[in-house]
Amino acid sequence: MKNHPLLTPLQIGNETIANRLILAPMAGVTDNPFRRLCRAYGAGHAVSEMMTSDATLFAHNKTLYRANFDGEISPISAQIVGSEPDKLAESARYQVANGAKIIDINMGCPAKKVCKKLAGSALLQDVDLVKKLLEAVVNAVDVPVTLKTRLGFENGKENILTVAKIAEDVGIQALTIHGRTREDKYLGQARYELIGEVKKMLNIPIIANGDIDSPQKAKAVYEMTGADAVMIGRSAQGRPWIFKEIHHYLQTGELLPNPTIDELREIVLTHLQGLYAFYGEYSGCRIARKHIAWYTTGIANSNAFRQAMYGEETTAGQFAVVDKFLTTAVYD
Repeated sequence: MKNHPLLTPLQIGNETIANRLILAPMAGVTDNPFRRLCRAYGAGHAVSEMMTSDATLFAHNKTLYRANFDGEISPISAQIVGSEPDKLAESARYQVANGAKIIDINMGCPAKKVCKKLAGSALLQDVDLVKKLLEAVVNAVDVPVTLKTRLGFENGKENILTVAKIAEDVGIQALTIHGRTREDKYLGQARYELIGEVKKMLNIPIIANGDIDSPQKAKAVYEMTGADAVMIGRSAQGRPWIFKEIHHYLQTGELLPNPTIDELREIVLTHLQGLYAFYGEYSGCRIARKHIAWYTTGIANSNAFRQAMYGEETTAGQFAVVDKFLTTAVYD
């Protein structure tokens, strides 16, 4: 049987990614252990959490963790964020030296702390600066440079067609578009019409992002936009197997059942071991909490369990209470 187009390899510059189902970069979520887990469940590519272009923070613990690509499947894609061309170019060179085969520029993050520094999606207010930043990074490195962005900064002033054309003209090799403006943040519904318009206008790969929360939605957004790939973000939180579900649906037209509790327990405990090994005792225990909360949504008595779990201060204690809870748990 012929593979669905989303399950075929995608070329980004001189790099080939395994399929067209991509894990979105999410700060504080898509770290090394989670990227590896999603790849194991069928994601064709996974972009790192965004990393600042501020050189004074390169050696910061959080940045060092985010720039740790040990054990990952190539090509590694490092996402950088910033608003000064020279610093962004320096950051790109740093990440290439660190092993990145693709550099992704963030112009989509709606967070206040990013936008107040005129970075992330705030840059969409200044297309001249957008061009300077993209040019600086493209000229700084010999690897493909990609861009992740939104429809525009505010509703009624969507300028993605302009930004997309600039991106292609300066040498960006692929463009990911989240179907919201910065003003929307994550509210309302993602809009895909403009993504389709960009696809018709440009010759580089276009990746559609926003609200892709099921196999049916992945297929629908692909067909609606004509995009070359789809990117899944928040829907993978506590559900890394969504990529496996999409694979199965595109190949068979059928939906996989949810993992059994026994299967879920194995997934969660494997993820916890990966987090503990990566972050160590103190950070591993704390970073794991949000993942455990996502995994246990929809399980009977999970609220009481989570409150007890949050009180565990050691990885051994946390692992034990999760193991015990999932050994006897049932879905609501």
